[in-house]
Amino acid sequence: MNAPPTPSMLRTLSAEHRQRLMRVAREVSIAQGTRLFEEGGRADRFWIIRTGAVELDMRVPGQRAAVIESLGHNELVGWSWLFAPHSWHLGAVATTPIRAYEFDATAVRSMCADDPALGHDIGQWVGQVLAHRLRSARTRLLDLYAPYGAGSAI
Repeated sequence: MNAPPTPSMLRTLSAEHRQRLMRVAREVSIAQGTRLFEEGGRADRFWIIRTGAVELDMRVPGQRAAVIESLGHNELVGWSWLFAPHSWHLGAVATTPIRAYEFDATAVRSMCADDPALGHDIGQWVGQVLAHRLRSARTRLLDLYAPYGAGSAI
């Protein structure tokens, strides 16, 4: 079964709100193997991938980190920056060299507070991404840790 695509900023935000958000973007390059963030760390930025791939992972006691989802072109990396206490719920690592747009979370939250319509659109976008990631995490963890065949009753 194919998973539905991750909600993209291009499909969710109005053209005006995309333009406003992109005005505060900074183009960055990230080397393969770089940890973008660790679960529990301070969520002070987020990225939209232009090229490359990132894996989201979750610590599992007594096991190596479980890969929850792989992200690529036009996908949002990081949602924890929008919700207090602004700490990462997952970890992320660049599995290839990355080119991305990086955003300062404090600046974007301030823009959202100053313009409720922008805040609503960004909240809807990030909320859709969050719902998608939670479904993916659940499915992946069932695949990894449920007894044989148990994950098929999702």
